[in-house]
Amino acid sequence: MPDRSPACDLRSDTVTRPTPAMRRAMSRAAVGDDVFGEDPTVRQLEELAAGTVGKEAALFVPSGTMGNLLAVMIHAEDGEVLLGDSSHIRLSECGGHARLAGSPAWPLATDRFGRLSPADVAGAVHGANVHQARTKLLCLENTHNFCGGTVISAEETAAIVAPARKAGLKTHLDGARIFNAATALGVPAAALAAPFDSVMFCLSKGLCAPVGSMLCGSQAFVAEARARRKMLGGGMRQAGVLAACGLIAIEEMTRRLAEDHASARLLAEALAGLPGVALDTATVQTNMVIFGYRGARGRDAAWLQRELARRGVLALVLPAGGEPRIRLVTHRDVSRADCRRAVGIFRGLLARQESP
Repeated sequence: MPDRSPACDLRSDTVTRPTPAMRRAMSRAAVGDDVFGEDPTVRQLEELAAGTVGKEAALFVPSGTMGNLLAVMIHAEDGEVLLGDSSHIRLSECGGHARLAGSPAWPLATDRFGRLSPADVAGAVHGANVHQARTKLLCLENTHNFCGGTVISAEETAAIVAPARKAGLKTHLDGARIFNAATALGVPAAALAAPFDSVMFCLSKGLCAPVGSMLCGSQAFVAEARARRKMLGGGMRQAGVLAACGLIAIEEMTRRLAEDHASARLLAEALAGLPGVALDTATVQTNMVIFGYRGARGRDAAWLQRELARRGVLALVLPAGGEPRIRLVTHRDVSRADCRRAVGIFRGLLARQESP
């Protein structure tokens, strides 16, 4: 049966479907039992992923959430984790860092671009004492999801990481969309990953693979992550059919992300002036547009989401971080023409509901 999708699905780049090339590669992939280390396509993907972000080794995991959790389990070892108060690990990963890794979070304030203050990082490090958990890990996020897909430059990253390094902490990057950040900044992904002991990135978001993420770091780190992946139930068998898509995701789909960024900019510039919309266009740096909405007669973000869906445009309401906001995410399966049609729907809907 053919794929069926809404006219314009802007909820997330996770809704992307495998490309025709990915479907062909799946049918031809050489496979083996990956838990036994015998899947050649998985091994090829892990080598490519590690080299792409400048690390010694990589592990293919089912999800970014599992990749981040493995990093916390290994680096923090029941110690405290420093992270942003609006980070994805804190707000959208079911509290796994505390529940499964036994590592409480110490949240630090982020600015509207998702950046932490180096002074705040230095001041939050707790040593060995009878009152507090010992700080062992700093986690950053690039791009930053709940700040609207904002990017942190290599120079800014180095400044934030420096006090953590000085204090002897391990460092991990939630780089779910690191290739979006690299595209926006015009630098290799490896430059953004360089200050970190480990980095996770997703294949199943804007890179269009059907499933999977990569966790990268040293040989010793990845060996430990492989064992803990099995403990969490993440050991996969003939996973080469999925890894084949991951190879195309890294080699080909990373090259087209600028198209998604341009589509997001189109949406942002059109929506910013509409009645009831509160949108900071400076934060639209990659493939996301996040904005608040308060309209006439008590209309709110949930109302707007429902009315858009009735007209064939799917959006996501973000409850995290205070008052609900609307998120739009551009991706390969939403064309520039689709975005223009969505803008027309927004304009017609908001103009009508604001009229007396």
